[in-house]
Amino acid sequence: MLERLAEVERRYEELERLVADPAVIANRREYAKLARERAQLAETVAGYRERQRIERDIAEHRELLHDADTGVRELARSELPGLEADLSALDERLKGLLLPRDPNDDRNTVLEIRAGTGGDEAGLFAAELFRMYSRYAERHGWRVEVLSSSPTGIGGLKEVIALIQGEGAFSRLKFEGGVHRVQRVPVTETQGRIHTSAVTVAVLPEAEDVEIDLPEKELRIDVFRSSGPGGQSVNTTDSAVRVTHLPTGLVVTCQDEKSQHKNKAKALKILRARLLDRARQDQQASIAANRRAMVGSGDRSEKIRTYNFPQSRITDHRVNLTLHQLDRVLDGDLDPVVDALATKARSEALEAVP
Repeated sequence: MLERLAEVERRYEELERLVADPAVIANRREYAKLARERAQLAETVAGYRERQRIERDIAEHRELLHDADTGVRELARSELPGLEADLSALDERLKGLLLPRDPNDDRNTVLEIRAGTGGDEAGLFAAELFRMYSRYAERHGWRVEVLSSSPTGIGGLKEVIALIQGEGAFSRLKFEGGVHRVQRVPVTETQGRIHTSAVTVAVLPEAEDVEIDLPEKELRIDVFRSSGPGGQSVNTTDSAVRVTHLPTGLVVTCQDEKSQHKNKAKALKILRARLLDRARQDQQASIAANRRAMVGSGDRSEKIRTYNFPQSRITDHRVNLTLHQLDRVLDGDLDPVVDALATKARSEALEAVP
């Protein structure tokens, strides 16, 4: 472990020199890449340097055990167990920091929520999930910006795409990708029968402009008149924008803003995130299944969680976790679930370390 920590420190010092190089600073793509790597190594290097300090303190205290002064010996003997405990705890933390890190953990997040099977009830639950994530973001001090939305007209959402900005956003939200199932009696049900509906959630790391090139020749930009609810001029001007990425066929439409320019900028942001996610999934597909991350793969087909309203129960099927605190979770108290998923992912990663 110490050899690996020393290697990390050498790489960190090399990165500090590189990001100060005028030639690197002039290359936006290279500078962003190196600066991100440096930021990801900073905590590990700080921990390693703290470990070296504690080791020096321990060595000094052990020398003082042989001091001629009885008081000095007793003081050293009383302080030594605490220093050794600090070193042991720090070693455990450093082991975790040395695990292969998801390079996207420090990114902002593009969150996509879509109503699945269940008609209006699925749309209503999609809106509730978006509120849950918005409240969760608020608890963590993250900023939520709606990029695109399609309301159902009865308070639900066919689809909503939002950018969530803040430290650690993707590292926490990446566990939310998949199918979310809800079991409850819909407000339109006259017989009191429980219905099951589904909502899909996709969690994508935001791509920076310097990472995903979008040459104009690879894009088809169509503008048209917005439809649905909106401001006074939204439905009377050609402000809606549809962007088609010709090489992949990906299509993104935005019409929430009155400004065509703003709609285009939001559409390109979503497109970049989807292209980055596609590249990430292509890379993961080449890795053996048992070496893949447990979550965050963007797989939309797997049922990951069930929200049972009659029993006020939420069950995450990936960690067999059941909580009878549905109201609290839907109000944004999602950390108990995310913590359990993160702990399992970390444990599996530690087991995989040779």
